[in-house]
Amino acid sequence: MPVIKPFKAFRPQPELVSKVASPPYDVLNSEEAHQLAKDNPYSFLHVNKAEIDLNSSVDHYNQKVYEKARENLDRLIEKKVYLQDEQEKIYIYRQIMKGRAQTGLVVCVSIDDYLEGKIKKHENTREDKEKDRINHIDFTNANTGPVFVTYKARDEIKHIVNRWTKEQKPIYDFISEDKIIHICWVIDDKSTIQQLIEAFAEIDYLYIADGHHRAAAATKVGLKRREQYKDYTGKEEFNYFLSVLFPDDELYIMDYNRVVADLAGNSKEEFIQKISEKFSIEKYSKEGAYRPEVRHTFGMYLGDCWYKLTAKLGTFSEDDAVDSLDVSILQNNLLTPVLGIEDPRTDQRIEFVGGIRGLEELEKRVKAGMKVAFSLYPTSIEELMKVADAEKLMPPKSTWFEPKLRSGIFIHKL
Repeated sequence: MPVIKPFKAFRPQPELVSKVASPPYDVLNSEEAHQLAKDNPYSFLHVNKAEIDLNSSVDHYNQKVYEKARENLDRLIEKKVYLQDEQEKIYIYRQIMKGRAQTGLVVCVSIDDYLEGKIKKHENTREDKEKDRINHIDFTNANTGPVFVTYKARDEIKHIVNRWTKEQKPIYDFISEDKIIHICWVIDDKSTIQQLIEAFAEIDYLYIADGHHRAAAATKVGLKRREQYKDYTGKEEFNYFLSVLFPDDELYIMDYNRVVADLAGNSKEEFIQKISEKFSIEKYSKEGAYRPEVRHTFGMYLGDCWYKLTAKLGTFSEDDAVDSLDVSILQNNLLTPVLGIEDPRTDQRIEFVGGIRGLEELEKRVKAGMKVAFSLYPTSIEELMKVADAEKLMPPKSTWFEPKLRSGIFIHKL
């Protein structure tokens, strides 16, 4: 039964929160971050992507970047952009995108629960990215970006959250530059906090939706601190990491599409002939792009034309949590055997396009020089949990969650 813990958050002054809150560090490159933050000294990108304040020749994994992150965070705290709550609290974070809301609880979760599998994962981490977050957490002595976690929805928890948001005034209410509404509340009532702790103690598992590198890195920093402080009790803040917990029935997963640079030496006709062994192919005659409407169907943009692909029987096993995923079906029956993409993590010929960019982005990239694009039906939260429950891993770039959590609204100091 996973543990949730209230904490004394560092959080921005209400009048500055819209200037402070920034997109997560891993959805922007350094140039995009620089442009977004250049006229805003409050932007949390100065902490989460501190290379934007250094000479462009400095490697992004250089120690100077992490030192600069610490310096920038310390400055924001010293200038009272951030204040720390005096008592441990739980926070509510609601996001509204195009009228659809998701409401999460901002808490700390236990590194022991992560190590023991009570917090389940569905994705591998890359060593270089994990090391980057380890250094960032270690140097800043803080979790500066929350892990996006989900759980199987419970009426009791929804009732507590809904009651609080109806009866109490929010501490923050702002719209970010991407038109998403962010509203936050503070739960400062001890009995309500205890009710939530007890409700989560009855949940079997938490699931990482997004933020695998942050979770793995926070856990490793916690283990490192345990080595440094042999007399630790387990109650120290480094034994926990910052998370936002959302019920599974409120989350929205978008499609995560693929674009490939060439046809691996095949002509268009040869390529279509080869993929027809595993997929039924029909030309899409309607206006616009083809967006798959059911599982196991795919859109393909090739030669200024959209096609609908349907996986044939025998190309996958519905009994296998990973094999039955559409991202696996495409990888195992087309990308690897026909296009020779063995490892999509490292192959430079493939690019991944989040559904937030629209299918027009696939057409644009093919017209700009890529050769073929594939639109996919979104992976469901049920599929994600099924993979995690089976203790298996999804292929890379299987899920694209929207909206993304903003960084810098809540900071957990270790």
